[in-house]
This record gives sequence, C-alpha cells and structure tokens, in this order.
Amino acid sequence: MLGCVFPDIRRIDENIKRKETHLCHEVLDLNFDNLSSFEAGWKFHLYCDMKREEILTKHDFYSIDNAGDFAGTANKLLEDELLYDYYNNWEKLVLYFNNVPQIKLGINVSRETFEFWYAIIARYLEKKPDNKTMHVVLSKQPTLVAKADGIIDAVSKLREDKKAVEILRKVAEEII
Repeated sequence: MLGCVFPDIRRIDENIKRKETHLCHEVLDLNFDNLSSFEAGWKFHLYCDMKREEILTKHDFYSIDNAGDFAGTANKLLEDELLYDYYNNWEKLVLYFNNVPQIKLGINVSRETFEFWYAIIARYLEKKPDNKTMHVVLSKQPTLVAKADGIIDAVSKLREDKKAVEILRKVAEEII
C-alpha cells in the first residue's frame, strides 16, 4: 500500500518532479516479478492511472461539465468518496501510514517529506472523504492551496451529476 500512494508525494514537495515518480517503468502491466512490495505498489499506481484514463475516455467522461476541471483533481477526489465503502479496514491503513518503515526509494525524498505525505494520507482516510477532508488534503499541497475552493466546488457539481457518478463507479469495476 505504501507504494500505491507514493507517486503522488510530488504534490507536497515541488522539488520532486512528476517524471521521477510517474515515468519510471518502461512497461505498465501487472507483472511484478523481481519488484519489492513497495515497487510493486508504485508500479500498480502507475498502471491504475493509465487504465483509469482509458476507462474514463471510453465512457466519454470528459464530455461532462466540470469533469476535467483542475487537471482531473476534482474527479479523483469524488472517486475517493465513492469508492471508500468498497473497503472496510481503513483503520489498519491509517495505522500503517502513521508508522511508515524506512524504505529505499531510489529518488531524493527526505524522510520528513516521506513521513509527512503518509501522515496526510492517513488523516484523509480516517473517515469517508467529504468536502471538509478534501479541502484539508488540498491545503497541504502547495500548488493546489489557491485552487482548493474551486476544486471543492467542482467536486460538488460532479457529485450531483448522475452520469459522472456512474462513470466514476465504473472505474472500480473495470480497472483490473
């Protein structure tokens, strides 16, 4: 699980570039041979990003008003809310994210940044995401602080759009 949420650590540290966290596997598939569990989770995140976009495009999601607003951040946050009930042991993940082990990353990320990122995620997962918790997690991301109110407004509009909600639910059904 640590690897699954790691690539987006760049959102809290502007010195970490997207290419360092998202462009590190030549082939994005479900073959995890010779990878540590952390590396496998990291690769799985990248695979899911790719498949998610394929699914959204296939279902014409981006033709919906507000669907692509804020580089897709709004729809990803709504997806978090919609999918929260699919898993029933968030407390275990929160505990794990609040006590992250030392991991060799292969990129320059300070231990402080690493722990801070997982503490943010742990706090976000303590309860089903809503506008308040979404706003808090956005406020921890330097490039999104000024956009947080607009992103939450876009989430609220998408939440009311039955087609948007239906398609976002399909992502969970079709991703693997």
